[in-house]
Amino acid sequence: MYRRTGLQLIRMAMPPARRGQANSTQQQQQTPPPLRPRANALTDEIIRVDHAGELGADRIYAGQMAILGNGPMGKTIEHMWEQEKGHRKQFEQLIQQHRVRPTIMAPIWNVAAFALGAGTALLGEKAAMACTVAVETVIVEHYNDQLRQIMESPNPDKELLATITKFRDEEQEHHDTGIDCGAEQAPFYKAITEVIKFGCKTAIAISKKI
Repeated sequence: MYRRTGLQLIRMAMPPARRGQANSTQQQQQTPPPLRPRANALTDEIIRVDHAGELGADRIYAGQMAILGNGPMGKTIEHMWEQEKGHRKQFEQLIQQHRVRPTIMAPIWNVAAFALGAGTALLGEKAAMACTVAVETVIVEHYNDQLRQIMESPNPDKELLATITKFRDEEQEHHDTGIDCGAEQAPFYKAITEVIKFGCKTAIAISKKI
């Protein structure tokens, strides 16, 4: 004689069909995303830097929402933030599937990006939109450069090409939204955007390599 565990008793009490469903659900939850052949140097770099960029964008909008979420711009910022969260999720999946090492700078970008979003939002809605315009200008140019690189490579990754094209178009939409919402009317617009653009380009250059 031996004592049955609580889990064994529960499983015995379940009808056979329910047991099968439970096993199936458990297997689905434990199944990791399918691994792909290790990425070539170009794909490895693209996925690492774009994952870092979308992490940063996610945190920028999180910072803006923390300050402006309950105001007139809340719904607009929330819409852009939801798209950025989708971008981040997609690149997190690609990181796993292609077994790409994320940038070691991720914890720093996480904090710095939130501070950038919240800091510009504290200066007002137009300053927050100036931040959006600056960041998205750099990201759209960055994605266009990557699209050219992929298309010129010997074996273009069509899935990655489609993903970046879609995300590039959504980033352009965010840029245009910022302009429409008065970004260019922000105090010191030129100075703010140039500083932010320089910071974004520096972060991109670092994240490509480490």
